[in-house]
Amino acid sequence: MAKMEFLREFWGFLKVRKLYWLSPIIIILLLLGALILLTESTGVAPFVYTLF
Repeated sequence: MAKMEFLREFWGFLKVRKLYWLSPIIIILLLLGALILLTESTGVAPFVYTLF
């Protein structure tokens, strides 16, 4: 619950400060983090290495 509140408040901050250009950077970082977490303990790791 606290994470969602943080994200909502952060998005409000970005809207007020007109920092929309940061949203693609944040999304890419979140996707890369999720990719790292998924490949730590699954059989997907060999396939991910071929991407990089």
